[in-house]
Amino acid sequence: MPEAPSGLERDGTARGARDRPPAMSDVAKLAGVSHQTVSRVLNDHPNVKPATRQRVQEAIAELGYRRNEAARALVTRRTGAIGVITEDSPLYGPTMTLIAVENAARSQGTYVSVATVTRWEVATVQATLEHFLDQGVDGVVVIASHDEAVRAVKDYSRRVPVVMVGPSQVSGGIHTVAVDQYSGAGLAVGHLIDLGHRDIVHVSGPRVWLDARARERGWLDALLQAGLATSDPLPGDWTASSGFRIGRELLGRRDVQPLPTAVFTANDQLALGLLHAFADAGVPVPQEVSVVGYDDVEGSEHFFPPLTTVRPDWTALGARCLERMTAAIEGEPAEGVLVGARLVARASSGPART
Repeated sequence: MPEAPSGLERDGTARGARDRPPAMSDVAKLAGVSHQTVSRVLNDHPNVKPATRQRVQEAIAELGYRRNEAARALVTRRTGAIGVITEDSPLYGPTMTLIAVENAARSQGTYVSVATVTRWEVATVQATLEHFLDQGVDGVVVIASHDEAVRAVKDYSRRVPVVMVGPSQVSGGIHTVAVDQYSGAGLAVGHLIDLGHRDIVHVSGPRVWLDARARERGWLDALLQAGLATSDPLPGDWTASSGFRIGRELLGRRDVQPLPTAVFTANDQLALGLLHAFADAGVPVPQEVSVVGYDDVEGSEHFFPPLTTVRPDWTALGARCLERMTAAIEGEPAEGVLVGARLVARASSGPART
């Protein structure tokens, strides 16, 4: 085979081009398409023939081309990155929400920078928002169902596009995405009512959490709509230890007040503690007391007995969050979006005792 002409590689690419990172023009030349076609492939434009798209993608892979995000940002005034603020907490809901947002962002080629806060204090949250502003992110997602978080973020929605995940609605032009906690609680209580339960107690989460209050309202309204008697919720703090303590308290007053036939807990960890307390006392679940949780945490199907619970649609939550972020960046009017949940029936719930 004859040698390539001086100054050219065998594929016709100038040697000088190999001394620098490959450019979009190199991809276009190798694929035999226009610069505009390469741009359309990179931006996932629908009007590209499959064969052409494949040829461009093969050229990108062969050359090792990477888009120059800094140059792109100068043209579009966007970086393709968003900031995410979440709580420094092992709680399942915030963790699953973060994973859902990251997965949805990755699927559309958006980069995520994560910052955690130990407490939802105004100064801490606003310092984190300033950090993201310095990074030039296109917008910020705040994962929080806490009153303090809402207060801390409100003033910043005019400086950077913000989406809050947790509140069902926030005044001040902030886009929101939330699991429909109220309806989810209604599913749990409705399931117990259908099983014949008429004495359904609620172990609540901390009242400073929007999720806890929404689940409590869902429990209460479901009882009222069914014409059943209501009682004050038993306050918990999201932990299994709290559920265990409340279970012990219920057991300790059996001489003066019978155990309820069913308990709906504000999350699965509270249910876990409750099941522990009942097991220690020899109280069979669900024969004596049915227990229903919320969240469907990893492993809840292996609780003893396997836990009936409510599973939020985490995938939809992430997708709707990114949709709202795009809307916020484009300057569309703020909107609140609710995502559904479904009941997962397992062995911890059964017919009411007679």
